[in-house]
Amino acid sequence: METDQTSLRILMFPWLAHGHVFPYLELAKKLSQKNFHIYFCSTAINLSSISKTIEKNFWDISIELIELHLPSWPDLPPHYHTTKNVPPELMPKLLEAFQMSSSSFSDIISTLKPDLLFYDVFQPWAAALASSLGIPAVHFSTAGATPYSFGHHRFTYGNANFPYPAIYLQDYERKETDFQLNIKDADEGFAFGNFKRSCDIVLMMSCRAIEGKYIDYLSVLSRKKVVPVGPLITQPTNEEDDSEILQWLSKKSPLSTVYVSFGSENYLSKEQIEEMALGLEFCDVNFIWVVRFPLGNTIRIEETLPEGFSERVKDRGMIVQGWAPQAKILAHPSIGGFVSHCGWSSIVESIHFGIPVIAMPLKLDQPLNARLVVEAGVSVEVARDYDREFKRGEIAKAINKVVVEKSTGEDIRSKANELSKKMKDEEETAMNETSQHLLQLCTKYKQKQ
Repeated sequence: METDQTSLRILMFPWLAHGHVFPYLELAKKLSQKNFHIYFCSTAINLSSISKTIEKNFWDISIELIELHLPSWPDLPPHYHTTKNVPPELMPKLLEAFQMSSSSFSDIISTLKPDLLFYDVFQPWAAALASSLGIPAVHFSTAGATPYSFGHHRFTYGNANFPYPAIYLQDYERKETDFQLNIKDADEGFAFGNFKRSCDIVLMMSCRAIEGKYIDYLSVLSRKKVVPVGPLITQPTNEEDDSEILQWLSKKSPLSTVYVSFGSENYLSKEQIEEMALGLEFCDVNFIWVVRFPLGNTIRIEETLPEGFSERVKDRGMIVQGWAPQAKILAHPSIGGFVSHCGWSSIVESIHFGIPVIAMPLKLDQPLNARLVVEAGVSVEVARDYDREFKRGEIAKAINKVVVEKSTGEDIRSKANELSKKMKDEEETAMNETSQHLLQLCTKYKQKQ
């Protein structure tokens, strides 16, 4: 039986975090350009952001937005139906509400009857539902292959040494990653059973230039073909609301400035903000520092900074509270390094633009992502002190190694640019191969019907 590519309809169902939603959206855009029709399912507040992105970028693509209805609870109003700016104490409640939306999702998938479902990390229940309707489901992970291969190795072989010694966890990091979540329809298998439930293949936001050997090892461990779809970077666009930041940046010398951001879901304590501030002051480089607080928090950034800090750094530092155009900043010639928490989206974005990483991992997969970019020669990790905290002196030391010291900085920048080129060279091939795998999978299942 021949499968007409234009007839294939994919229902995409990401977790509610922006670091998941927007890679799914970028993949949706790329597949839509290859004549797949995309249904994109999320909450109203996320769909609002997605609509603005589509309109702003003038995308002429075949994507239909489908609203997922979460339970209406007094302590979880609709503006909290996304992880962005949600107070950390409400995250378990959001996950619970998300899993209770399964009846809403059941109505959606039963009505749409797509040819294929893409599901995220917290939705093995969505894959089970698709399977009950005879719809193939593919797990698309917005994380990298390195932490998954490390985790699957531990799951399979216990404490046996991981075959790639550059990737490791400190003892305290192991404790922080050994947590349990109550996930609906999860089984006893690795990663809530998502790899096991995925039909034939698993898609990952990665590329072989960065993670080739880890992609291959994960394929062996999971007994599924792991298919890298590329980095899925949303290209910078012209926006009015970021002009002040870019005008300031344009007055700085090439490679003289570091960009500091810990992602949309990590909030530093007052003590951590103070150490970060003094580290930036000690290293004597220009900086743009994005600081975020949970939604509804009335703290002003000035209240958390060391006394006199803003005045002392006013000529070389810009502090942005809330949001900044990360892709545009990283693409700017004045940027010489990215002080990052090492969330996977930030890592691939930094490599895409050839920017070295000053690694300050905080939790989850971030320490393993940090070790990966150090192994690749495009990063320096900030050392922690005896109480496992980041201190100003080590922060300044790592930034100087990348931005100020020629002996190390030039080598790191050269490797970052080389890796960036390899990543970009792979992108088209990765998407073509992804498209072919999906066509073959849909053909196989249509022939069974």
